[in-house]
Amino acid sequence: MIAILGAFQFLTRIPIRTGHAVPHHRIVVWFPVVGFVIGAAVGGVAAGLDELVPPVVAGACAVAIGLLITGAFHEDGLADVADAFGGGWTRDQRLEILKDSRHGTYGVAALATSIVIRVAAVGSMPAGAAMFASMVAAHMLARAAILAALLTIRPASESGLGADAARTMRRATATMSIVAAGALAVLVVGWWAVPMIGVAAFGTAATGWLALRKIDGIAGDVLGAIEQVVECLVLVVASGLAARYAIWWV
Repeated sequence: MIAILGAFQFLTRIPIRTGHAVPHHRIVVWFPVVGFVIGAAVGGVAAGLDELVPPVVAGACAVAIGLLITGAFHEDGLADVADAFGGGWTRDQRLEILKDSRHGTYGVAALATSIVIRVAAVGSMPAGAAMFASMVAAHMLARAAILAALLTIRPASESGLGADAARTMRRATATMSIVAAGALAVLVVGWWAVPMIGVAAFGTAATGWLALRKIDGIAGDVLGAIEQVVECLVLVVASGLAARYAIWWV
């Protein structure tokens, strides 16, 4: 329970106290659980408001609630990565930009694009049930993608979240967490989970490959960028599926 609470404390702005700091390797394996809860919260907002306002307004409000819950934690990572990879000419310059809390043109553009894609994808879904299920799956798979990256891509430096977690976490437990997230996605969205997991794997691999080329590995900000890329891709796929098929449990 301490590790689960530590994961919520790390990934959200929910006021949780654990009494002492929880090591990264203990909390990262619970990231998909946090994603499930966040997805259920924002998906519930979208589905509830869909009964009262146009779908695009419901989608915008749901995404905004998600930003409040997480404190735009992953969005900040995406913006930092966009600035570093887009504006840095050398590995050292890119790593230095990653440490800068300020955002430039590339970062703002990436941040705005992520929000617009998610609002448009959720707002295009014709039913509240599809909104709810898709947001649960997207948030959960996006956090599972962080674990997959930690398992398969080397860290860019010897310090930081990526290095600490990759070095000390139990690989078997992390693998089981990823598998459980995939199984739960199947339960939530049915066969839609197959293309969703496919694009999640693609987004993780593509972003990880880019990080290897730019900074020779992953860092904490890269993990945030992976979450954002995967979340957007899963919701885009979900919007296409929802336009043609009903969710299995409706």
